[in-house]
Amino acid sequence: MVQATSPWYEAYPAPKNAAPIIPRQELLQWIHDGKQAGVDFALIDLRRTDLEGGTIRGAINLPAQSLYPTIPALYSLLSSSKVKHVIWYCGSCGGRGTRAAAWFADYLEERQDSSLESLALEGGIKGWAAGGKEFTDLMDKYDESVWANLKSQ
Repeated sequence: MVQATSPWYEAYPAPKNAAPIIPRQELLQWIHDGKQAGVDFALIDLRRTDLEGGTIRGAINLPAQSLYPTIPALYSLLSSSKVKHVIWYCGSCGGRGTRAAAWFADYLEERQDSSLESLALEGGIKGWAAGGKEFTDLMDKYDESVWANLKSQ
């Protein structure tokens, strides 16, 4: 008999609170207004094995499975920068993105740090790619064939 393994995230505490969601249109507007990933906000792509089809320009790839133990180091780096918002995304932000955003929000709350905000990207990379050309033009290594079946959401 094959035993089912627990999901990777069960090795870590459940988030205490939900983090806010940032609509993809709002992030797009930030970029059009001249805000830059890595300067004004951090953009973190949590995908690991499903990292295909491209990523949003300026994103850092930090697979969700390795995130929880690195939160203190990530916080140290981000809190000493000019970054005010940390935006997390995965494939659809139905699991990894919202969980990571919530974990980081919990960490900020524990430190009583209101200088950073943790947000999950609405719809994740799938929602971004489905948004159309104005979104996909802001992706590195965009591969249209990966997203061909997505419809605008």
